Amino acid sequence: MSIRMPLMAGNWKMHYTAAEAVALVEELKQGITRFHDREVVVAPTFTALPAVANALSGSPIRLAAQNCHWEKQGAYTGEISPPMLKDVGCHYVIIGHSERRQYFRETDQEVNLKAAALLAQGGKTLDVLAEQLGGGLSGLEAPPADRIVIAYEPIWAIGTGLTATTEQAQEAHAFIRERLVKWCNKTVANQIRILYGGSVKPDNVDALMAMPDIDGVLVGGASLKGPSFIRIVEFQE
Repeated sequence: MSIRMPLMAGNWKMHYTAAEAVALVEELKQGITRFHDREVVVAPTFTALPAVANALSGSPIRLAAQNCHWEKQGAYTGEISPPMLKDVGCHYVIIGHSERRQYFRETDQEVNLKAAALLAQGGKTLDVLAEQLGGGLSGLEAPPADRIVIAYEPIWAIGTGLTATTEQAQEAHAFIRERLVKWCNKTVANQIRILYGGSVKPDNVDALMAMPDIDGVLVGGASLKGPSFIRIVEFQE
């Protein structure tokens, strides 16, 4: 198991109304018992953020948004800025997700702008995909290790039910950490958390979390049901 604080994140994607999201949050609050040695994050849709933030008040579960724009304000119809997300209570923002790249043609340059905007706002970024690591972080001054989390998601594993073997995942994570050393330094790189994503399920999370460079998971479909996400969060060491 990693020496870094595990981060277990649920990306709810385009699922659930505000009421449905709150109901799931209440289930998680009742079911999750392991908070002292792991961080838990949920990322509902934009429309559910205020209601979920209210439901999470006083809870150790942290709130994330699924995307943002890089400008603070302006004529960008349909977009949401980092200050707006911070105002509603978001602790993290997911940027550079493969679905944003595939369906909405997001580029490395756009991800880079979003990362810079979030770090400038004092925010934290989650899920700058390792495959685009160079482009996403290019030109950015390395922030403190607790301000950024990297998530590795093999494209072929997302939504397919297929998962990399523990050895494949560990090899990829170790490679990413080596790349991070070149971006910052070895001390900071060894503190940055790297998550695995791509068909994470209750029956494979224990083996994944046993790997030394896997510091948590970014969960899609299995985070939409209380029992499965609770089991993932409470992985067995």
